[in-house]
Order: sequence, then C-alpha cells, then structure tokens
Amino acid sequence: QVQLVESGGGLVQAGGSLRLSCAASGRPSSSYAMGWFRQAPGEEREFVATINWDGSRTNYINSVKGRFTISRDSAKNTVFLQMNSLKPEDTAVYYCASRKYARSSNYAYDYDYWGQGTQVTVSS
Repeated sequence: QVQLVESGGGLVQAGGSLRLSCAASGRPSSSYAMGWFRQAPGEEREFVATINWDGSRTNYINSVKGRFTISRDSAKNTVFLQMNSLKPEDTAVYYCASRKYARSSNYAYDYDYWGQGTQVTVSS
C-alpha cells in the first residue's frame, strides 16, 4: 500500500503561482509513474500532468501547457507541480496519483494510489 499526501494549495490571484508537492510513503517505488489530476465542483476528474518513472517524459493537458511543470525527486519519493500564470479556470481540488507501472497514463482509472487532494483557488 502506498499513501500520497498533497500540500501547497491555497488561494492566489490570477496570474500568480503555486507549487504543489506530493509525498509518498508506505511502499512506494521509484519505478512508478505519477500524475496530477484535478476536479472542479460539478465536473469530472480530469488529467493535468503526468511523468514517467525516471522523469524523462512528461505530458500535459493542452490548457496548462507552457504554464505548469511536473517534476519528481525519486530519492524523496516526491512529485511536484509548479503552476504559473494561474487562471480562475484552474480552480479545483488537485490530486496526486501513482500507478504501478513505469509508463504514465492520462486516465484516472489507470492509477492505483491517490492522495486526499489539495484545494487550489484562483481569484479573478
């Protein structure tokens, strides 16, 4: 079992930045791919960004390309999401996820472990 805990969310004005962190505990593996998803009220959970086991490949939803950056520190079993130029449309609960494979996936149902979520609110 792997436990994931997100932190770094909060309230920020449009155009501002936040850096989310996700720390893994239990029996994490550095070979696991990881991802960030988000869910706004009344909306389905959607893919935001993913990173493969060694950080060599990343993928982003089109709406955040050029603004968000996913990275990982395997030695610390931690994944990050740097969010710049935030927009009100980015407001959501952000979830960290991990899957038991080296290759990442854009689909929530492919992930095995989930954090509790951290709220990001962007004011206009």
